[in-house]
Amino acid sequence: MSHRFPALVAALWWGSLTTIGFLVVPMLFAHLPSPTMAGNMAAKLFAAQTWVAVVCCVMLLLVSRPRHGVAQYPWARAAMLFVLGGLLLALLNQFGVAPRIVARQDLRLWHSVGTMMYAAQWGCALAVLWQTLRTGAHAAVEERSVSD
Repeated sequence: MSHRFPALVAALWWGSLTTIGFLVVPMLFAHLPSPTMAGNMAAKLFAAQTWVAVVCCVMLLLVSRPRHGVAQYPWARAAMLFVLGGLLLALLNQFGVAPRIVARQDLRLWHSVGTMMYAAQWGCALAVLWQTLRTGAHAAVEERSVSD
């Protein structure tokens, strides 16, 4: 059962990025009366998404640590760079890029940078999810064969 928790956290991280970035925010711009209103709401959603990402990444970091003679999860070594990269991208996007977008400072440039960073974070989350599911499936098979 414990091997499923990292996959659940990674799925929450990747799923929330996917839902906010590829579904909700485009719908805001399609259905709200003005781009300014949609942009303000999108900024709030992306800020909330940052905190979801931070919590998920911290949970993955805590869960991946080896404890009291228990070996590190098999996925942890392969995914750790992606967890740290995704966490860094989320924080840089929120505190470095987003304020420039909100201030409309060279909007085209900063929006492009933010979009690329969001896409890279999405890729990091997908890589972590893939690793946790891949090694989690192996752990589940081994667990079943031991219990039989």
